Amino acid sequence: MSSNRRDLIRMTDEEMKLFIEEQKSLQVSCMGHDGWPHLTTLWFAVVDQRIVFETYTRSQKILNLQRNPNVTILLEDGIVYEKLRGVMIKGKAVLESKPENVEKYAKAVMIRNQPEIGEEILSEAAKQMSLKRTAVIIEPQEIISWDHTKLGGTY
Repeated sequence: MSSNRRDLIRMTDEEMKLFIEEQKSLQVSCMGHDGWPHLTTLWFAVVDQRIVFETYTRSQKILNLQRNPNVTILLEDGIVYEKLRGVMIKGKAVLESKPENVEKYAKAVMIRNQPEIGEEILSEAAKQMSLKRTAVIIEPQEIISWDHTKLGGTY
């Protein structure tokens, strides 16, 4: 794809923000101990303009990120070529394990993905989750986006 075509499909900052808000799941790729990418899907939230997620402290994702904080995340949608959209972020994973901080991130993820649950239940659940989980904050190094709908059906 030529750079002009690449420029045509790149999302603006505002378009990326709206696109990210529309998505439910986040693809997370880190490096496994065997040198192979370890790819998972997680719920996420945006806190302080950073994508965050939380997971069990003893999970393979956290073990991998402790060894190597390089991470690539992907949000995407579209079934047919002319409607493909996505945002890929290469960055560093900042691991947060202090329960009071993990609680904040866990609550943000739950509020975003389970808004029907009441505030009191969310707060208690986030508090319990924070005891066995680590939050991951993505510090972007490179952001790549595409929105094939901008091509107007032409290739």
